[in-house]
Amino acid sequence: MHAFRTLLCLTALGLGAGVNADQDDPRLEELFEKLQRATDLVEAAPTEELIWQIWIEHADSGIASQMRTGIAQMSVNDLPAALATFDRLVATAPDFAEAWNKRATIHYLMGNYAASEADIVKTLQLEPFHFGALSGRGLVLLSQGKYLEARNAFTRALEVHPNMPSVRANIDEINRYLDSRTI
Repeated sequence: MHAFRTLLCLTALGLGAGVNADQDDPRLEELFEKLQRATDLVEAAPTEELIWQIWIEHADSGIASQMRTGIAQMSVNDLPAALATFDRLVATAPDFAEAWNKRATIHYLMGNYAASEADIVKTLQLEPFHFGALSGRGLVLLSQGKYLEARNAFTRALEVHPNMPSVRANIDEINRYLDSRTI
């Protein structure tokens, strides 16, 4: 099982041997394997939701509370407040991958693509299987008109989570666009 995660990690990041996810929750390995085996979105959805729940968990109650606060701020579109919350979180808990991912999302929504990409890189260093960050990288690159790189990022997201219809749709749209430009 560990070999599966390591191989998938190497493929997703294009890195050499010895790379391991920093999130060591023992539930994740089995959940990523289950996500791979799911035959459709309906089957994958409960596993995906459980993975997201694990990613937002933190043993420190203060950090967990800040995460909930930031998520609540995001849900009401208070992006400046959410950004301030996640700035504090990544400063306080720099090994908390989901804090980086949430801040990357805020930066993306605010049009700060370089900052979003930097936070995505940090997220993936901490959790190479973060299909949300991989997909987010695709969106950032797509927003910058970097179509081939975006397609590669979306493809990597599907290697981790094969049942993401919006990611497949983005790949299809990129392919149509690139095909239309080919002479």
